[in-house]
Amino acid sequence: MSDLTRTVGAAAAVALLLVSAGCSSADTDGRDKAADPASHDDAFGHVHDLGVNPADGRLYVASHMGVFRQSDDGFERIADRWQDTMAFTVAGPDHFLASGHPDMREDKPTHLGLIESTDAAESWTALSLEGEADFHALELAGDRLYGFDALTGTLMVTEDRRTWEDLLSLPVLDVAADPEDPEALVIVDQRGELMRWRTGGAPAALEAAPRIAFLDWSEPGRIVGLGGEADVWVSEDGGETWREAGVVPGGPQALTTDGDNWYAATDQGLFTSTDRGESWESVPLG
Repeated sequence: MSDLTRTVGAAAAVALLLVSAGCSSADTDGRDKAADPASHDDAFGHVHDLGVNPADGRLYVASHMGVFRQSDDGFERIADRWQDTMAFTVAGPDHFLASGHPDMREDKPTHLGLIESTDAAESWTALSLEGEADFHALELAGDRLYGFDALTGTLMVTEDRRTWEDLLSLPVLDVAADPEDPEALVIVDQRGELMRWRTGGAPAALEAAPRIAFLDWSEPGRIVGLGGEADVWVSEDGGETWREAGVVPGGPQALTTDGDNWYAATDQGLFTSTDRGESWESVPLG
């Protein structure tokens, strides 16, 4: 494949990803659909985010059909809640932050704003911007929490999880914070292009970066990216240079890393890598 073909293909894939990621609250209630745990599409709908809970080491899936926990038999929907969880991040053991749209059985606003769970998604509490914000990306960096509000197209930040400051008016697919500097970010825009941004400055394009859909920056220096064709990219210098590591089957939906355990969701299922992205194995769904 030529570089031009790859670039055009990745850009088109990222554009399609942006459309598919914008799940409407109008179809939040998927309880009329069969939830066969052996079927990725039926069980999860669209996967919006992934996270590993330090309390149990298990993978959690935030999806259009609820939040699911990995078990010995596959995955189980937590608390029988069909909440469309658009953004999701692990803040600590059994401690999650999220956003999205409620289970239609719940008397809550269409847009949940920022919500919190301290019991591993068994229950959720509204923290801020309930009914006002629909975060499609959340990134925790020390005391700072960054969020991209899809309603206003604004990247925002909070330090107390209740009052927010607007940072940038920029359509964002994903954002990753430097583990050693919570004021330094790498941002993926709607075209899959990467830029570096630091508090008080202006975004600067990372010219050598490939087209990316999702990022994770869980270790100093190392950024892992999932491209529009589910191609896996790794930077060991904070985004200045990149190497292609491998490819995950299917179209990309979410990415997370937990030490040497990397996880990706695509439209073909969940996958894991233990060799830093070179090879990927299917995660059993049930």
